[in-house]
Amino acid sequence: MQRTSLAALVAAGGVTAALAALLTWRFYGSMTSIPVSVSLTLWVLAAVCVGLAWRVRDRLGDGGIGQDRSQLNPVTAAQFLVVGKAAAWTGTIIGGAYLGMATYIVPRAGDLIAAADDLPGVLASALGGLAAAAAGVYLERHCETPPPADGEVAG
Repeated sequence: MQRTSLAALVAAGGVTAALAALLTWRFYGSMTSIPVSVSLTLWVLAAVCVGLAWRVRDRLGDGGIGQDRSQLNPVTAAQFLVVGKAAAWTGTIIGGAYLGMATYIVPRAGDLIAAADDLPGVLASALGGLAAAAAGVYLERHCETPPPADGEVAG
């Protein structure tokens, strides 16, 4: 499995933000309100990823990854890596969408009551997406294993 490319995440977030901005600029009057509670899932996802990364980091320091009961199972580490990748992409796409909405809502928050009401939810969701993406990349990087040293057998 390859590392998640930071450039690909930025590009995907930018494209999503551009599409969401176009749709928001065109259809904002037809959209429902955006409560702050929408961002809760993104913040929980970010917290879970950071917690899993700390667990992997602690296990690597204690004795590594292996089949012993005191070690972290390699399959579990691989599953954590997949969770990190998914969180990075999910956070990027959803955060980019709310960032695109923010391009319309932020400048109009002083003029439109609906925009002022939506502003906290949009900002919390955009920041939650960024946090989930960063935490996902952080978790993914902690689940990587270094290549074996010269002359050492990969196992």
